[in-house]
Amino acid sequence: MAKYLSQAKYTAEGLKGLLKDGGSARKKEIEKLLASVGGKLEAFYYAFGDTDLFTITEAPDNVTAASLSLLISSSGAVSVKIIPLLTPEEVDSATKITADYRPPGK
Repeated sequence: MAKYLSQAKYTAEGLKGLLKDGGSARKKEIEKLLASVGGKLEAFYYAFGDTDLFTITEAPDNVTAASLSLLISSSGAVSVKIIPLLTPEEVDSATKITADYRPPGK
């Protein structure tokens, strides 16, 4: 399964819901959401600053992750950025792929 780092920022409406329901309730909802698509929550942390929430999750594939991003962001309560994570072994495999490329201006 693919792993993803998510960064989320609550809107004013989303923060009102967080204050009403609490942080643990949101974590349970994310676990339920991921399970519904065959995924899993690995880490869940609130923060302060530009990002309100960081998660590390597993999802079956990029299409599923994109679907979750669209679903969550369309709620209007939170904006989310989902970043695919690669293992060192996947990067090793990527370094072995060759392609014909000319950098700009060369």
